[in-house]
Amino acid sequence: MYYFCTYFDHRYLPRGLALYQSLERYCSAFKLWVLCLSDRCYELLMDLNLPHLQAIALTALEAENPALVTVKPTRSPVEYYFTCTPCLPLFVLKHHPEVDLITYLDADLFFFADPAPLYTEMGSHSIALIEHRFPETLRHLEQFGRFNVGWLSFRRDRSGLDCLQWWRDRCLEWCYDRLEADKFADQKYLDHWPTQFPGVVVLQHKGANLATWNLANYRIHRQDRTLWVDDHPLIFFHFHRFKQINAFVYDPQWQAHYQPTTMVRQQIYGLYIQTLAQLHRTLGATRGEGAELLSSLRVKTVLPPQPLPFPRNLLRSLFHLWDLYQAVFVRGEAILVVGSLVF
Repeated sequence: MYYFCTYFDHRYLPRGLALYQSLERYCSAFKLWVLCLSDRCYELLMDLNLPHLQAIALTALEAENPALVTVKPTRSPVEYYFTCTPCLPLFVLKHHPEVDLITYLDADLFFFADPAPLYTEMGSHSIALIEHRFPETLRHLEQFGRFNVGWLSFRRDRSGLDCLQWWRDRCLEWCYDRLEADKFADQKYLDHWPTQFPGVVVLQHKGANLATWNLANYRIHRQDRTLWVDDHPLIFFHFHRFKQINAFVYDPQWQAHYQPTTMVRQQIYGLYIQTLAQLHRTLGATRGEGAELLSSLRVKTVLPPQPLPFPRNLLRSLFHLWDLYQAVFVRGEAILVVGSLVF
């Protein structure tokens, strides 16, 4: 039995449900606790009544952590969410004595295989975490943390609980979306764990936490209907900062110097996009991610927001289409999806 926890609000609901569906596909037995960062998210998840998911109201977490409420006015929304991160697995462990090992997941993960190899690698260790594994061209980003928060496992033992409590206290003291001294959000605190707590293991599986920031390290290929990262099967991908621009165009946030292959575009991003599209149709457009997900593409408006009069603005329309062509087919910084075709 796998025990997971994550958090998101109603605007992130399709991604959270994509994570859930991918777990449901590859995990024979699991439970996912979701901290609902908005009342609407809690209502929607309660209505869906998914068999392996348990929703937690934010007010329930805050009731047991009054210090969270105290610091809330001093944090931006995203900083407050980061501050909540260590409180969530502690909450699950406190209320569910059957949970011997809890794994926190970022809501923008998507599984392509059973995570069993990661638990095998963890063995009897108390804490498991994963490095960013930056290539040399991105090594400077380690200033924001050697490890990524995307997957963190904690055993119900002295070391696991001490680590969680220490992390919670540090995040309550300081958790901001900026680099300051040896701190960055909830993430850079992880750098201390291997030397500060016994029983920490750094997972080495190449197929765990594959992301735009480390794709350049590996050869991605398909064999026997399985996606491989060098010689390891792809277990989960981290779709960090992935954004939908309009009905057809997506911004994958490729890192500089990385040229995505057709395999990555179609077999990894294509499946994720199709899953999100189906969830959008199921949930309805008003329950989608919202217009706040803005693009970081150099093409700020890939297509005109509304039909333009013909022929007065024909040149402007052609310019937008040319920019779209350049973004997708020349610079490779956007993904175009038309039906089942992914470019």
